Amino acid sequence: MGPARVFPSLHRATPLVGAVALLGLLTACGGGGDSAGAVQTPADTGGTATSPAATDTGGPPTGPATSEPGTTGPPSVDTTSPATQSGGPGTRCHTSQLRASIGRPSPGAGQRNFPIVLTNTGDHTCTVRGYPGAAFVDAAGKQLGPDPKRSPDTPTTVTLTPGGSAWAGLTFASPEISGARTALPKSLLVTPPDERDSLKVAWTAGEVPVAGNESSVFLTVVQPGTGG
Repeated sequence: MGPARVFPSLHRATPLVGAVALLGLLTACGGGGDSAGAVQTPADTGGTATSPAATDTGGPPTGPATSEPGTTGPPSVDTTSPATQSGGPGTRCHTSQLRASIGRPSPGAGQRNFPIVLTNTGDHTCTVRGYPGAAFVDAAGKQLGPDPKRSPDTPTTVTLTPGGSAWAGLTFASPEISGARTALPKSLLVTPPDERDSLKVAWTAGEVPVAGNESSVFLTVVQPGTGG
């Protein structure tokens, strides 16, 4: 009875050994498939090159709005804007857009001070920056005295909306105190900063120094307002 119990046991073990061997053979033949198996799936989907979801979220949008950049850009890059073409902020004021005038004088200690006012008469905003030009002239248009000197100031850009004004100071020592030679101008020619054409303003403030002691006339940079 002992041998009868042994043989059935050996007979049942043979298929088990064969199954193990067959499983090992299948594993050896399909070794490359493990990288695509369920265990390796997290490693594979971590790469942006093979994951559609990563490509869609990591790259730029591909919808119709971004395929037409001109329709999605900020307003500031719209070169067809009337304000940009006609003189929006940052466009220099030209002489034809301005009116010049002499503001109310402000006497100082031995000095005479006058604001030269530039007013935007155009329909669009523009800017002025720096020193204007100025020259006293007689009735024939001949300049009286040298060009004014520039006071040591720091220029800033002044934005003029339609109707807005900026002013620059014109200063000289009182001739009756300095003893300078004088002349009586008919007009003051004012040239806006960075322009060549001048604006003529009637001069009604009396004689001005043109030569001799302390006869220099000084100009300041333009500032917002009318100087009054």
